[in-house]
Amino acid sequence: MAHFEINIDKLEMAAGKLRAISHPMRIAILELLGQDEPLSVTDIYKTLDIEQATASHHLNILKNKNVLISKRSGKKIFYSLRSHTLMEILDCINRCNEE
Repeated sequence: MAHFEINIDKLEMAAGKLRAISHPMRIAILELLGQDEPLSVTDIYKTLDIEQATASHHLNILKNKNVLISKRSGKKIFYSLRSHTLMEILDCINRCNEE
C-alpha cells in the first residue's frame, strides 16, 4: 500500500466550507448565486423573503469561509460564488435524495 499523507490544514479548510454551507438558508443563497449573476444583499433578502440582517449574517459566514466573493459598487456590495464546485456538491446531494 502506498504512503498516504494527511494534510490537516486542507482538511480543516474543507470541513469549514462544508460547515458554512450546512444551513438551509445558506444553501438557498448559494442556489441564487449559482445562476451566475452577482446579487446585492437587497436582491438576496427580498428574493428569499428574509430580514436584511439575516441575509447579511449568512453572507458574512459564507464570505469568511471563502465560499463567496464580494465587490463594492457605489453603496452596494454584490456577492458571487468564488467557485461553482460547491454547486456541483449540492447537485450531487440533491440527486442522492431522489434515489
